[in-house]
Amino acid sequence: MSEAAALDRNPPADPDMAPVSRRTALVVTLALAVGSFGVGTGEFAIMGLLPDAARELNVSTPEAGHLISAYAFGVVVGAPAIAILAAKLSRRALLLLLMLAFVAANLASAVVPGYLPLVITRFVSGFPHGAYFGVAALVAASMAPPRKRAQAIGRVMLGLTTATLVGTPLAAALGQFFGWRAMFVFVGAVGAAALVLLWATLPRDRVAEGASALRELGAFMRRQVWLTLGIVAVGFGGMFSVFSYIASTATLVAGLSEDFIPIILALFGIGTIAGNIIGAWLADRSLMGTLAGMMIFNVCVLVLFSLTAQSAPLLELCVFLIGFGIAVGPAVQSRLMDVAGDAQTLAAASMHSAFNVANALGAWLGGLSIAAGYGYASTGWVGVTLGLAGLGIFAVSWLDEQASRREAAAAAGCSA
Repeated sequence: MSEAAALDRNPPADPDMAPVSRRTALVVTLALAVGSFGVGTGEFAIMGLLPDAARELNVSTPEAGHLISAYAFGVVVGAPAIAILAAKLSRRALLLLLMLAFVAANLASAVVPGYLPLVITRFVSGFPHGAYFGVAALVAASMAPPRKRAQAIGRVMLGLTTATLVGTPLAAALGQFFGWRAMFVFVGAVGAAALVLLWATLPRDRVAEGASALRELGAFMRRQVWLTLGIVAVGFGGMFSVFSYIASTATLVAGLSEDFIPIILALFGIGTIAGNIIGAWLADRSLMGTLAGMMIFNVCVLVLFSLTAQSAPLLELCVFLIGFGIAVGPAVQSRLMDVAGDAQTLAAASMHSAFNVANALGAWLGGLSIAAGYGYASTGWVGVTLGLAGLGIFAVSWLDEQASRREAAAAAGCSA
């Protein structure tokens, strides 16, 4: 079957999962979202405790920042590796094992002595991240009607966006009160609760017929998979280019006090929650339209940020709107399901590898712009450039898909 013809089909739901009621689907999605909340909190909470960690570990704050980089690297490596190695596991078994590994790695992070062992456990903690989100999205989508697939994915991702608003500040507060390692205990406890919920609610399923590591690797033989991952890795970089330095931008450019930083972070978190909900709703109505529209929206917001960063009220508005840009997330995840064929797990998990590439790329390029003397507001222009590049990749993807459809139609006409 041609790639174009495959695009006309809905991605296969788990063929061996029995039909579930709407109530059961909602309960399972809630359990998946609790896991997302724990994983999201585990990724971001350390950022607010780096100075405390640096002091206890007797390293500089930039060196302590390697705890963040190690986690991100674990996500990039772990997502495709686990999807390939676990190809013959059922989705229920895989999700339970991923959450168990996440809990164990975070609890280990709470007790391991020294800097290097902690870097290693942070790397291991990142391993389950991408595969968990990818498989959770597949399970949620498989239980939803086709026209509400993105909204089901959005409900799973709601746990991640809520983590930016609630989980991260709460974990950071616990870390400041009880010691920074208490943050890992909190994350491990949330993960343990999610593990129990998943064990109790996830429907039992069997491994799909023909599942294998080789079949999953087939995802990387599809142009549209690479193009979609490129949209994420490049186009999302603009958000991280700005957000990585938003505290300094707020204080040094907009003239806000440091006491206002938590409000700035809260505005970003509220924006991600609103964007996730609305973006999922839009994606179920026009998947490609949502992708294109939100990418253009993000570029416009970053232009506004670059021109008005010195104004505190406009900076606050832009931070909310930049967070809202996460609305493209459910659409991208749905798109990957459409173009992956029978290599669903690897493609879905790889989205989060691409997301962390965007994180690293945006922060790195934004830092280069600041170091070159262009100022903190210049991170917005870096974001605009990355956003336009992401739009360019989207255009290539769309044109390639249209060409494939025309070829398929012509071949069908000749055979008739």
